[in-house]
Amino acid sequence: MNVVLNEVAPQTEGAQSFLKTPAKNMLINGEWVEAQSGERLDSKDPATGAVNGTIPKGAKADVDAAVKAARDSFESGVWRNMTPDDRGRLLWKVSELVEANIDELAELETLDQGKPLFIGRWAEIPGAAQQFRYFAGMTSKIEGQTITSSINYQPEGKRMHAYTLKEPIGVVGAITPWNSPLVLEAMKIAPCLAAGCSMILKPAEATSLTAIRLGELIMEAGLPPGVFNVITGLGPEAGQALAEHMDVDKIAFTGSTATGKKIIDAAKGNMKKVALELGGKSPSVVMADAEMELAIPGAANAIFFNGGQVCVAGSRLYVEKKAFDNVVAGIADIAKSMQMGHGLDPATQIGPMVSKIQADRVKGFIDGGVSDGAEIVTGGEQLGDNGTFISPTVIANTRQDMAVVQEEIFGPVVVAAPIDSMDDVPAIANGSRYGLAASVWTQDISKATRLAADIKAGTVWINCHLMFDASLPIGGYKESGWSRDSGQQAVENYLETKTVCAVV
Repeated sequence: MNVVLNEVAPQTEGAQSFLKTPAKNMLINGEWVEAQSGERLDSKDPATGAVNGTIPKGAKADVDAAVKAARDSFESGVWRNMTPDDRGRLLWKVSELVEANIDELAELETLDQGKPLFIGRWAEIPGAAQQFRYFAGMTSKIEGQTITSSINYQPEGKRMHAYTLKEPIGVVGAITPWNSPLVLEAMKIAPCLAAGCSMILKPAEATSLTAIRLGELIMEAGLPPGVFNVITGLGPEAGQALAEHMDVDKIAFTGSTATGKKIIDAAKGNMKKVALELGGKSPSVVMADAEMELAIPGAANAIFFNGGQVCVAGSRLYVEKKAFDNVVAGIADIAKSMQMGHGLDPATQIGPMVSKIQADRVKGFIDGGVSDGAEIVTGGEQLGDNGTFISPTVIANTRQDMAVVQEEIFGPVVVAAPIDSMDDVPAIANGSRYGLAASVWTQDISKATRLAADIKAGTVWINCHLMFDASLPIGGYKESGWSRDSGQQAVENYLETKTVCAVV
């Protein structure tokens, strides 16, 4: 399999204009500023290694400034005391601006992260706009409740009146990953702002361009200064400082389980609330009665979409024994047919890993699986002049105890094993420290619903995989995290419940 790197360039005037000013700045209190140290980081195209531009290398001093701006805006009430209708109008305006600039944003995302353009243009950037639309409508749906209590010792002739208030939690730090930058940022920003909080966004250092551009659009929509801030920089510096900050009330994080555990430790200082959407090793379970014309390409897409750099990727494949050879061969054929290249090339179906470091990590897992006795059906190659491409890989002859089966690889690598019947599924599917997602492929609705109930995962898809909507909660069981993004529950992440109990 070869990598085809045709000469490509962004086509939209917006992306061209944005890249003409290669030195980007951070957003603090409505102003675009340099890091106080003056240091900068390169933003590189992972397919070619070319530098797209530079971003500030923010650190503790910059985080302090952003947190102060967020705290001042929150305490002033300029955002949290705005009417729900007015907050909703501004969030809706953000969604309109994202959609108006969708082609530009998709190109910037591809240049920064490497993904094929169609993924950003038709899935992820529209998904980001939908997040802002959905939560624009939620601003007026935040409600407390009156409670009929059983308190029976109130003063004679008086009554008890009890109710709850839902109040914004305060200043939120959001730390987001590099695999699907804009939509995952929107999944934090939109419900947080809908709740009335102020926010500091720390995007991944490898993919900060669209976060900066989104900051420009949010300011264009008319949000007050300080309500939304963007700090760029390294995780161990800017991210750590944000997680530890004593004036931050909550951290919302999406990323690896290992980093999530560090976030928990960092948050202990002031016992700040923490929401975590973490790693996964999601099973795709294909029964022999599945509609194979749907199941085979569906299971292939579950792992090869965005080069497998998806937290809910279907990276473990379990197939009923009598259909195993057919399904594995079908997925391998799809893998072999996929064209690798630059994400801006319309012919590209699979782009690079986000970095050489990530590609090396993925290749290490593949080689480790082979050393443990697994068999590569197809793929397994590290390619490209700068070594950032991994060919779509199918691995068979696996055991449950292998690292390649148990660990999150975060690349286009699926491990396959046969099962005897649906009775085997719960133990095998749940035989992981993760519990983020799963898919079940069968035409027997009774079988599907029983398996969906038995699999310990935050999302179970039936006859599909990677189906997202702003209304559908997503999050994990076990070491896949705490709380949920998207859906009505997401707003609750950013609210405190206050009980008021009065003698009247």
